[in-house]
Amino acid sequence: MVKNINSFEKEKINAGEKTFRQILISPMKAPNFAMRKFTIEPGGSMPLHKNSVEHEQYVLNGSAEVQIGDELFIVKKDDVVFIPAGIQHNCKTIGNNPFEFLCLVPNKEDTITLL
Repeated sequence: MVKNINSFEKEKINAGEKTFRQILISPMKAPNFAMRKFTIEPGGSMPLHKNSVEHEQYVLNGSAEVQIGDELFIVKKDDVVFIPAGIQHNCKTIGNNPFEFLCLVPNKEDTITLL
């Protein structure tokens, strides 16, 4: 499968502020991992939450303050982020550019708990 990023629907994430997701490779298309692209507009954020599956992320654009567990990080373009399963995390954009990142997750049931 080869598709252009612009051919994927952008859906709003209701739990987040100014946050959108594109499912690039769904669990139905790949046996082990799903790939999504998230865009958080300037002034946007995702609330503190935890997932039952790990996340691997690659930052494409912008920057954000990211909390993983009790630690705060400033992440920017070309940074790689690992969020273990069951660990609380959130993010908030910094600056005037959208914060965009690829997020890969295993194809397992993911329980999301808002904190």
